[in-house]
Amino acid sequence: MSCEKGVKPGLNKSQETQVVQEENQQLNDEKNMGSTLVMRMLPAFKMDAYNAKTGHFTTVSSEDYKDKWLVVCFYPADFTFVCPTEIAAMNAKYDEFKSLNTEILAVSVDTKFSHKRFAETEPILKGLRLTIGSDSTHQVSKDFGVFFEEEGQALRGRFLFNPDGVCVAQEVQAPSVGRNVNEFLRQVRAWQLATETGVVCPAGWKPGKRTLPVNTDAEKMTGRVGDYITIEEILD
Repeated sequence: MSCEKGVKPGLNKSQETQVVQEENQQLNDEKNMGSTLVMRMLPAFKMDAYNAKTGHFTTVSSEDYKDKWLVVCFYPADFTFVCPTEIAAMNAKYDEFKSLNTEILAVSVDTKFSHKRFAETEPILKGLRLTIGSDSTHQVSKDFGVFFEEEGQALRGRFLFNPDGVCVAQEVQAPSVGRNVNEFLRQVRAWQLATETGVVCPAGWKPGKRTLPVNTDAEKMTGRVGDYITIEEILD
């Protein structure tokens, strides 16, 4: 009769415990891969980083972002092709994110030394002001569910956390196609409005467009959303 959880006969208690812990960790890793963080708390982390704004190495942790809106943006690797375009796009909108009281943390598995060299030599990153975390142990990528074991890199995972540390939006893509920073800014604005007012934002909502007042008219709206908004408004 085989032992539960695959523990082999003849192991002492300490060895059995270690085997069980390793198997549980493997199960957790498998569960985390590809799972969603939406409606879950910001995973605790601490890692080396390069602050391109100051030009110095630093350390970042989840504690640094308490009570703040936070974007955590994973990318596969420095010195690649799509990645610098995404980082440059986020950097170009840096002031808009800051005006929304939103912090940005980019992350890849590269070392802090690689990040520094990348920021200093890639022309499209001239004037970079972002902080780039170094997940050299892969643990942060695993905790966020975006570590791609076959390549030893993170997928393109982008997460938005509210000031309570709860993930309200997440987007994960394969490496070949970059993400749209303008669409993500739209989501940040929509989430902040919904959080502050209790209204909900229909598809494609942008500032100045109609929202849906479910906080006051939920009963009247049920089954009658078309009385409040048209498809033309949604697609405009």
